[in-house]
Amino acid sequence: MSDWKLILSSLPSLLEAGLKMTLPLTALSFGLALVIAVITALIQYAKVPVLRQLARLYIWIIRGTPLLVQLAVTFFGLPSIGIKVNAFWSAVAVMAINEGAYMAETIRGCLEAVPKGQLEAGYCVGMNYVQIMWHIVLPQAIRTAVPSLGNSIISMLKDTSLASTITVTEMFAASKKIAGKTYRFMAMYLAVALIYLLFSTILTWVQKTVEKKMETYGGERK
Repeated sequence: MSDWKLILSSLPSLLEAGLKMTLPLTALSFGLALVIAVITALIQYAKVPVLRQLARLYIWIIRGTPLLVQLAVTFFGLPSIGIKVNAFWSAVAVMAINEGAYMAETIRGCLEAVPKGQLEAGYCVGMNYVQIMWHIVLPQAIRTAVPSLGNSIISMLKDTSLASTITVTEMFAASKKIAGKTYRFMAMYLAVALIYLLFSTILTWVQKTVEKKMETYGGERK
């Protein structure tokens, strides 16, 4: 069997692994990371004394250590102290915590870019701090952060390949299994690379569409 025939015959199984494992892993991790990022950014923006220091500590530790090491510590390290973990949910948690640290800095920067006069205007019309953040500041910050957040989810999609190191059978793990049976490593790795490229291209298109809609929405509000 030629390499091209092997690639074509393997695409269905690789796509199945992508749809059943890679995309759900990406979506769940990104959703949780966004929640972590928003909370962490808001804590820093509000300058809550103790919580702000804890947030900075979290960001410092996570951004200073590799994702691969974090996966290994969670999946292989925790069982050694009696804590059993599921491979898929370990990957979701670790990837969310990891990307959440980077996204938190993005959102924090976007929050601080909102003019302080917006806060004062909110107080003038009788809104409290929570209402001002929810209805005025946070929507503007998220709209500004959309391009960076789009890059984050594309990056997370590609990083799911690291989950294969903790036995999660996503696309890269599926390609390694086929390559191990056929010894056509170049063909299989090119095949999975093409699928990652396809998924990334779709996400890029979605990102641009969301950006245009956000720009339109922002223009209408003005």
